[in-house]
Amino acid sequence: MNREKNIRWDKVFYGRQWVKDVVETIRTKDVLQATFMRRYLLRAMMAGFIISIISVFVLAIKASLIGQASPGIVNIVGSIAFSFALVLILFTNSELLTSNFMYFTVGMYYRVIKPWRVFKIFMLCFLGNILGALVFFLILRMSDSMTPDMLKQLSEVIHHKTMTANFLELLAKGIFANFFINISLVIAMQIDDILAKMFVMMFGVAVFAFMGYEHVVYNACLFIGGLIYHVDVLHFWPAVLNIIAAFIGNYIGGGLIIGLFYAFLNDHHQFEKE
Repeated sequence: MNREKNIRWDKVFYGRQWVKDVVETIRTKDVLQATFMRRYLLRAMMAGFIISIISVFVLAIKASLIGQASPGIVNIVGSIAFSFALVLILFTNSELLTSNFMYFTVGMYYRVIKPWRVFKIFMLCFLGNILGALVFFLILRMSDSMTPDMLKQLSEVIHHKTMTANFLELLAKGIFANFFINISLVIAMQIDDILAKMFVMMFGVAVFAFMGYEHVVYNACLFIGGLIYHVDVLHFWPAVLNIIAAFIGNYIGGGLIIGLFYAFLNDHHQFEKE
C-alpha cells in the first residue's frame, strides 16, 4: 500500500528527485558562499555582467529598428533577444539573485538552511550582480559602442521605470516578472534535452520582458548604466523606490508563489499525513 501511494505521489507531483535536486543545489550554493565567498561573489558578478551586456544588446536592437518596424515588432524582437541572458547565466553557473529566491525559499521550507543565512546570501548575490554591471559599464564607457540613439533608449527606459509608476504598481509587476522566470526554471528542471531547456527558459523571460514587468537585477543594471553615462532622467530616490518594490515583488513571485508553492506540493511527508 505504501509503495502504491509513493508511486502515485511521484506521478501527481514532481517527486523526491525534484526535491533532492533543489536541496542539493541549495547546499552547494551555501557551502560555496561560506567557504569560497570571493568565488561566489565573482559568479554573481558574472550574472550582472551578462545581464548588462545583453541589456545593451537590446538597446542596440531597438535603436536600429525604431522607425523601421512597428513598436510591437520592436518590442517582441527585443524581448526575445533579452531572453538570451537567462540561458547564458544558467549555463555558465553564474549566480542571479532572482533565481535564488526560489531555491532558498524551498531550502527554508525543508529547514536545510536558516533564514539569516539566506538573507546574507541574497545580499551578497545582489552586491555581486551590481558590481558585475558596474565593471561592464565602466569598460563600455571607454568605447564608442553606446550611440546617441541607444542612450536615448536607455533614458526612456529609466524614465519609465522610475517616474511613471507608484510602489504598488512596481510591486505587482515585480511579482509577475519573477513568476515567469522561476516557473520556467521549474519546468526546465524536468527536461533533459538542452535545446528544450533553452526554449523553456527563453520563453518565460521573453514574456516578462515583453510585458514590461520589473526585474530587480535588470533594473539595477540599467541604473548603473544610467549613472556611468550621466543620464539626466536618473534620480536617486525614484530609483531606490523601484529597486525596493521590484526586490519585494520578485521575492513574492519567485520565492513564495513558485518556491513555497512547489515545496509544499512536493513535500512527501505532508502527502503521507494526508
